[in-house]
Amino acid sequence: MKAAIKKSEVLIEALPYIRKFFEKTIVIKYGGAAVEEKGIEKGILEDIIFMNYAGMRPIIVHGGGPYISKMMKRSGLEPRFIGGRRVTDAQTVHIIDRALRTINKKIVGTLKNMGAKAFGMSGKENGMIKVKKLKCEHDLGFVGEVTSVDTTVVKRLIKDNIIPVIYPLGIGRDGNTYNVNADDVASSLATALKAEKFVLLTNVNGIMKDRKDPKTLYDTIKAPEVERLIKRNIVNAGMIPKARACINATKGGVKKAHILNAGVPHALLLEIFTDEGIGTEIVK
Repeated sequence: MKAAIKKSEVLIEALPYIRKFFEKTIVIKYGGAAVEEKGIEKGILEDIIFMNYAGMRPIIVHGGGPYISKMMKRSGLEPRFIGGRRVTDAQTVHIIDRALRTINKKIVGTLKNMGAKAFGMSGKENGMIKVKKLKCEHDLGFVGEVTSVDTTVVKRLIKDNIIPVIYPLGIGRDGNTYNVNADDVASSLATALKAEKFVLLTNVNGIMKDRKDPKTLYDTIKAPEVERLIKRNIVNAGMIPKARACINATKGGVKKAHILNAGVPHALLLEIFTDEGIGTEIVK
């Protein structure tokens, strides 16, 4: 009986959040080592399906860097990175497309097997993600930065209660396919949709004053303060593009951005449907 009462208390706590976020768009970015050819962990997908059945409109943007590198090595190519970005020639673009399409199909298939409606696609399809060649000190090849996002197809899907599952390729003015950072694609999509939330799932608990001390985790932080932490090198290395993606999303009209540890069971539900949350919430 006590266990049943405890469950009912959890559901009652979630009720105001279900009401608040009903029919609201949530863009969820998931990638890194956790995304292999097997797709995304079922626990994360369970959370997303729960959100979908609760009336929210989740959208998944996924990467798959380690699997791309594995496929490159199978083809006799050695992955190279400059400033955290993959050097991408014409052959590598095709490998990236194949690798991410494999992961995408796995995610979509798993969602369907779990009872959800889902549709997979790349950002280059229907000209959804338009890019220009990324200009930096070194020529990275076919690496692009987002210039515009066409949300027509995505809006149609979420209106029909279908979960879009998107992988980060873009199309340039020259008609070529470009590799795009998944954080940037997700952030740009959230901005274009004026999403309620942008959620970035990663392998850390969030933004901390001291990375070695979990007690220094910021529950809520304003975007300008995150910029200051970057300048002071407290937020550094691989966390910088993630933090900047969240900052850009809030600047672009997204109400809140979140950085969560995907390794925590049901991280999404704990952050969105409970009073305390578990990660870092970034506001404008």
